[in-house]
Amino acid sequence: MADKKYFLAFDLGASSGRAILGSLENGKLDLQEVHRFENGHKRIDNNLYWDYPALAEELKTGLGKAAAITRDIAAIGIDTWGVDYVLFDRNSKAMVRLPYHYRDERGDRAVPEVQKIISRDELYKRTGIQFMALNTIYQLTAHKNEQPQDLQNSVFLPMPDALGFALGGDFTAEYTHASTGNLLDPAKRDWDWTLVDMLGLPREIFPKIVQPCTAGGKLSAELSAKYGLKDIPIVKVGSHDTASAVGAVPVPAGEDAAYVSCGTWALLGCELDDPCCDVTKQTFTNEGGLNGKIRYLTNIMGCWLLQECRRDFKARGMDVSFDTLEAMAESAEPCKFVINPNAADFVAPDNMPGRIKNYCIATKQPGAENMTEAEILRAVYDSLALCMADKLAELEKAVNKNYKVLNIIGGGTKDSRLMSETATAANKPVVAGPIEATAIGNILAQAVTVGALKDWAEAREVVRNSFPVINYEADAKMQAVFAEGMKKFKALA
Repeated sequence: MADKKYFLAFDLGASSGRAILGSLENGKLDLQEVHRFENGHKRIDNNLYWDYPALAEELKTGLGKAAAITRDIAAIGIDTWGVDYVLFDRNSKAMVRLPYHYRDERGDRAVPEVQKIISRDELYKRTGIQFMALNTIYQLTAHKNEQPQDLQNSVFLPMPDALGFALGGDFTAEYTHASTGNLLDPAKRDWDWTLVDMLGLPREIFPKIVQPCTAGGKLSAELSAKYGLKDIPIVKVGSHDTASAVGAVPVPAGEDAAYVSCGTWALLGCELDDPCCDVTKQTFTNEGGLNGKIRYLTNIMGCWLLQECRRDFKARGMDVSFDTLEAMAESAEPCKFVINPNAADFVAPDNMPGRIKNYCIATKQPGAENMTEAEILRAVYDSLALCMADKLAELEKAVNKNYKVLNIIGGGTKDSRLMSETATAANKPVVAGPIEATAIGNILAQAVTVGALKDWAEAREVVRNSFPVINYEADAKMQAVFAEGMKKFKALA
């Protein structure tokens, strides 16, 4: 591994995207952010969309900035959030319409129809996917009902594959991302064609599914010539961002780990060899992972609540520096107000502080009518920590294991208050880091694909050698307070 190799990762989240240039040399990985851009919903006629053409252009800008640093790029990989897709005309390859955002309300409209065709229990037995109205199965059903013409002579591409196509990639769907949508057979790891037929969806829109660490085309001749680049493979990494992030959990080969990939969403789980579709455990989902694994996890609303509160406070002219917000939360009484972060009240954007206050009023929490901004923030921090602790206990019971620590990876690890409170609520040490887990996992998948790393055992060794972690211990003085908070939380959840 003496030769330095460069890899380009595009990592897109619900609020921003980055182009990260990774250099791998002598068993260590260095990261350089070369481009950052904003992402978010676009509202048109009361519907929410993603601006796919703008995102594709941002990737090309990032490619150009990376090429200005080195033209010796070994591979390119793209990861994004889950469930969303773009439809393309099969002949012209043109986008049929802007892709819908998973927070658009159309998924809710399709839930009753799907449940008339197949019960929630039966659907879970078939797919092993946790119920969420934003899942692709409900989005596509709504699309069939409301714009049936879009499904005529078209191809459905999950978002990262659609973005890869914009750079020259092929018309295939990467498994880890496709698995998030509630439409796969988790044992066969392919589309559940019987389910597709039951729903009345045209089979021909669904592309071939390929496994992660597979080449998915090459950078287009046009872009190669523009930036002076060679034929660069576009690798199907763990293109669901959590799949890539879990690839960067810094545990030794062969050891089990409980993890949280913490960002806009917080995904808490572990890795299994085979899916578990037990209908008594429907709060957990079976999504595709790297190295042949199943990501057995549960979705938590995550830092979305903090992001939306911060956006609201900023619009009101408040100081929204992270130090200020943490100090505000610290000033409020712990566990005075508790929410269920996964409540439907908090899915949509806008007026999150008002939504939290109204939730506390509706659940008859004393003093909620006069909640301050500091108390709203404290409620979010406490409730996220309690939710993660509660879900960890559920996970341990579901897989019959007792995890010694909780590994938390991703951007949320920068929030030391959230990390500390989670350790206290769970009464377990939290190992936080690496921060850039998703980009790291993306790059490692590229390196494994092109042979720069021999396997995932070596890849995770690179993580341990390259990136520091921070250890948080439970605060014994706060244990009783959080134990009372957990009682409140369980009553709500």
